[in-house]
Amino acid sequence: QVQVIESGGGTVQAGESLRLSCEVSGREVTTLAMGWFRQSPGKEREFVSAMNRNGDKTSYGDSVKGRFTISRDNSKNTIYLQMNSLKPEDTAVYYCGADVTRDALFDNWGPGTQVTVSS
Repeated sequence: QVQVIESGGGTVQAGESLRLSCEVSGREVTTLAMGWFRQSPGKEREFVSAMNRNGDKTSYGDSVKGRFTISRDNSKNTIYLQMNSLKPEDTAVYYCGADVTRDALFDNWGPGTQVTVSS
């Protein structure tokens, strides 16, 4: 019932920025903890960022702290990931997840959006 769809990926040069969007349907985003993860070839899924359901707490993976920012637009039922100062190692498929069952685990995922950063 809850669906999330990522968008905004693309190919950019190192040092440039991208803004990813995660549109949520089926439930108000204000009732869901949301997170971003990424997966690159040959590596395990990596935590990027998350926001609690109240929207007053955020967290970031060490590799993106100071460069990425998670935010939420309640009127659009959408969360965003602003990515600045992109590096080639940020290249990955980025996935948005929702904690539908409120067990602190992300159990509903979107199809992902590709981000490619060239050097």
